[in-house]
Amino acid sequence: MAPTLGNAATNKVVTRFSAANGLGAGLAALTAGTASGLTLPQIKTQNIAADLAERTSGATYPAMQVYCEKITNDLTEKFRSISGRVQMAIELRHSQDRIDGLQDTLELFADAATQVLTANRGDWGDGMYYTGGYQVTFGAVKQGGRNFIQVAKVTFEIGVSRN
Repeated sequence: MAPTLGNAATNKVVTRFSAANGLGAGLAALTAGTASGLTLPQIKTQNIAADLAERTSGATYPAMQVYCEKITNDLTEKFRSISGRVQMAIELRHSQDRIDGLQDTLELFADAATQVLTANRGDWGDGMYYTGGYQVTFGAVKQGGRNFIQVAKVTFEIGVSRN
């Protein structure tokens, strides 16, 4: 049950972010059409380190990794097979040849991602629901990608109640 639940939750997140009112709409609203050359992240559904992704699959930037970090069965509803939470993570990665503006662009992507989450509070179907909380952490700029790379990680929980 656990791997299937993690994949189902990941697919629900990807569906919301790739929809017409998803990440693209959020970026357009934040930049008001002024950010030239800003492209949508490539969405992947795996937990892979940035340096490993570059060496094995030739990563493109900006990138968005969506994956399930943890499944907790609290058994809050005693006669359900799973009644708990699924902790999801979205890693937004951006790389460019100069440090200038890297943090600003990554913050735009993180803001757009949190707007998508805020707009999608409520019942997600299939016994999953999102209450609206999230946490965003920004990593330090490192060498990699096109010369410099930075990662923002958005974590949130999806409630689950299934038989």
